[in-house]
Formats: sequence, structure tokens, C-alpha cells
Amino acid sequence: MTEKERISRIVEILREAKKEWAVPVVTLMGQMGTDPFKILVATVLSLRTKDEVTAEAARRLFQVADTPEKLLKLSEEEIASLIYPVGFYNRKAKNLKEIARILLEHYGGQVPSDLEELLKLPGVGRKTANLVVTQGFKKPGICVDTHVHRIMNRLGFVKTKTPEETEFALREKLPKEFWIEINDLLVALGQHICRPISPKCSQCPIEHLCKKVGVKRSR
Repeated sequence: MTEKERISRIVEILREAKKEWAVPVVTLMGQMGTDPFKILVATVLSLRTKDEVTAEAARRLFQVADTPEKLLKLSEEEIASLIYPVGFYNRKAKNLKEIARILLEHYGGQVPSDLEELLKLPGVGRKTANLVVTQGFKKPGICVDTHVHRIMNRLGFVKTKTPEETEFALREKLPKEFWIEINDLLVALGQHICRPISPKCSQCPIEHLCKKVGVKRSR
């Protein structure tokens, strides 16, 4: 089996398995047709925060401010109160207000669809920018978080040290048809089965296709 055949089979299996797992909140919002601004805000909120906390914080914020114009009218304190208890809520409140200002002053109130332009926004790294591109605009991109980085290395598909290195390695190696969905599939797998420590290999639907690189103990 070639590497392309192996990853194609892995994706096929995970598509079926994911139906039984909870979908990451930002992906769910994208599937519901949420606009790029909400995807951007929700992704910023989601960093180092559990999905259920992110979902509730986004819901509260969007009830009050679902556009850059409305968000800019709120004080940092008001935003922080609405998004609490997401991780680093004070810093995120400051970043969100600044993002709203930049969008209105430089982009006509619209979220840019270009990766490099998104990376200019405060609090937006490659993971967030790629999620906005893929989920908000349905454009090709590879969002690599800790789950994708860990699992792709564990599978032996890449050999990298950082999520950023993994993203660029996957851009070279991963068939483009899988770029958008790979984050959804591997985040779901990582949250339910392929944990950082002692992964549940006995329950993993792709165990027979995994090289288990670096796995010293499993369940």
C-alpha cells in the first residue's frame, strides 16, 4: 500500500467513525453556514478553551454583537464579561475589539479571505487563519493544531517538531482533496481516541494503519 493509498483509506474510515463523535464547535458553525466573521471570532475564543465553553461564550457574544460594527461599540470589559470563562478572556476581549476596528478601517467591515491578511490580525495565528479560510470561505487550507500535529506524526505520515512544520509538510504531501477536512477528522479522533498520553489504540478504527510512532503505552 502506497502512502497515498494509506492516507486515503484513513480518511475514508474516519469519515464514517466521525458520525459517532462530537464535531468541533468551529466546524459545526461552518457547517451551519455561519459567516466568516463569526468563524473568526469563535476560533479566537476557542484557543485553549473547551468546545462547550467556546460555544456558550460565542452564543452570548453574538446575541449582543454579531458584526464588527456592534463589537466595536462594546468596551473591552463588556466583551470580557460576555466571553468569560474562556481562556485568557481579557486578552481575547482586547484582541477582538482591535480586530473589529481593523476590519472596519482596512477591509470595509469584511473578513479577508487571504491567509496572509488574516495573519496580520491580533491574536490570529496560522491555526486560526487556516480555519477561517477553510470553514469560513471553503477555500483550500490545512489547519494544524496539536491533534493534527500529534496524530500525523504518530501515523508516521510526517516527521516534524512543530505544528507549523507539520502544516508545510502536509501541504507538500497530503492530497489536496483532503486539506479542508483533515482537521475535522483528526481533531475528533484526538479528542475521543488518540489522546496525547496512553491513546485508546484498542478502540481506534485506524489502528491497523498506524505506525504508532512514539507510542510507549496504550489502552
